[in-house]
Amino acid sequence: MSQVIIKDDEVDIVIGALQSDLTSFMEAWRPMFSRFHLIIVKDPDLKEELKVPGGFNLNLYTKSDMDKVVDSSSSTISFSGYSCRYFGYLMSRKKYIISIDDDCIPAKDSKGELIDAVAQHITNLTTPATPFFFNTLYDPFSEGTDFVRGYPFSLRSGVECGLSCGLWLNLADYDAPTQALKPSARNSRYVDAVLTVPARTMLPLSGINIAFNNELVGPTLLPAFRLAKEGKFRWETVEDIWTGMCAKVVCDHLRLGVKSGLPYVWRQERGNAVESLKKEWEGVQLMEEVVPFFQSVRLSEAAVTAEDCIAEIAASVKEQLGRSNPMFARAAENMVEWIKLWKQVRSL
Repeated sequence: MSQVIIKDDEVDIVIGALQSDLTSFMEAWRPMFSRFHLIIVKDPDLKEELKVPGGFNLNLYTKSDMDKVVDSSSSTISFSGYSCRYFGYLMSRKKYIISIDDDCIPAKDSKGELIDAVAQHITNLTTPATPFFFNTLYDPFSEGTDFVRGYPFSLRSGVECGLSCGLWLNLADYDAPTQALKPSARNSRYVDAVLTVPARTMLPLSGINIAFNNELVGPTLLPAFRLAKEGKFRWETVEDIWTGMCAKVVCDHLRLGVKSGLPYVWRQERGNAVESLKKEWEGVQLMEEVVPFFQSVRLSEAAVTAEDCIAEIAASVKEQLGRSNPMFARAAENMVEWIKLWKQVRSL
């Protein structure tokens, strides 16, 4: 399987705006973003007017746009806080989506050179993934490496990559209890590697720095699971973790790959871990139920699209988890509603 060439007009860069002044963020990313179309989604709870510098090809969506698409009086889907990025995914018509949060700037590699996160995500999505047999030299399609001795030749062509999960330097993706115990902990370790997450292995996705093939897995990136006291900051949310496990189950079933590693971004500090602990603790506990569920769920041969897969996962969530906690039942309802909304928007 050879590398696919992506044209600039096949890519949308989605940015969820939780701060009103995006000037410094946009200027930092101008060298990487200026070639592509941008979708900026303003947090519906943000009252201040958004400041965006000129010179970019972009569409800006606000609460009024959301209200035109989603009937807030009957819908349980929320685009509040970091969830606003999902509205950008919903509205995109491009084959590939790259999403980077507004508290991130370009990072530098071990040589001190700026990392082009957009280019690396595109490389991840356009080179094959190898989820069915682990290569001990990580990504065999990266420059300077190959398949190791004993790797079956029948698997060396790989499969398409559906999802690319980038990492970040500075503020690590710890949960609130860990960050509260280690308030000064920072991630300064740059690892120049990409690996395919093995099939049937879950991972805690973070929406901070990701990219995906919208045509193959777009409907799996969805706002479904929210805590009762869900907040706005990273420590206070588990929605993207739930989303990532949905996406991983779908990718495994459809024989698509998920990659983790490069590209890195530099993540600024935002929020208070101790205060966030009060909001996130419920999510920390619920993961003990959520992870075994996703590890065991299996989809039928009739599920041949991402939409089919999400519908089946939602039914299993309702049946197996919904009885024990109403939050799971609501998540199942949101998943079903999201698929209806996804199809409705694409039929216009």
